[in-house]
Amino acid sequence: MARCTAPVRGHSSAAAAARCPACRGRYGRYGGHGPYSSYSTSYSSPVSSSSGRSSGGDSSTRRPRWSPPSSSVSYTLAQVRSLTPVRESVERRSSVPDLRDVFLCHAWDDRKGAAKSLHDLLESRGVTVWFSEKDVLLGSSLLREIDKGLARSRVGIVLVTPAFLSRIRGEGIAEKELSALLARDLLVPIVHNTTYEALRDVSPLLGSRSGLSTAEDSMAIVATKLAELVAP
Repeated sequence: MARCTAPVRGHSSAAAAARCPACRGRYGRYGGHGPYSSYSTSYSSPVSSSSGRSSGGDSSTRRPRWSPPSSSVSYTLAQVRSLTPVRESVERRSSVPDLRDVFLCHAWDDRKGAAKSLHDLLESRGVTVWFSEKDVLLGSSLLREIDKGLARSRVGIVLVTPAFLSRIRGEGIAEKELSALLARDLLVPIVHNTTYEALRDVSPLLGSRSGLSTAEDSMAIVATKLAELVAP
């Protein structure tokens, strides 16, 4: 069997490797850098992955100015950027009397599920919520009551679910609520059991707004962040 003529650290050149009776037939796999090159390449991967940035972008967190020091929740930089204009609007409207904190826009099919859960979580945190299930009286005009609710709320939140996306496609009541909320520019999408990509396919305008997602936070944490957002 032919023996390698290289010194301990490998061939010094491609020509030397080509002349070696043991390595000439497999030289190409080392790429001209000696037998240590493949080890060095594979070893560099964990070093770069420990830089503190996730594959999805900047994962750093920051406490927004409206979040109290005692708060247990953390915000991504993207969340702080998207919620800051909403918070500024809340502060401008703080002197307006008799406003609900939040108008909850949702699909009819979610009224006893995800929408009711979010409503209850918000109210348990002291947030006043306009919610069609309790604020639209039997026999009254739904659209008229929605208009009143929008006018009397500081912030609109849209619970984006598969059912909501279906309603938007069908141009139902949710579409009318959404149009009014977009016009006010006081809108926080809450994406639940779906994705922003799916939302952008149905409503590019709403999908362009950043908000909160239950893929990142539990519904309870989402409710806490909304409560901090609208707090006096």
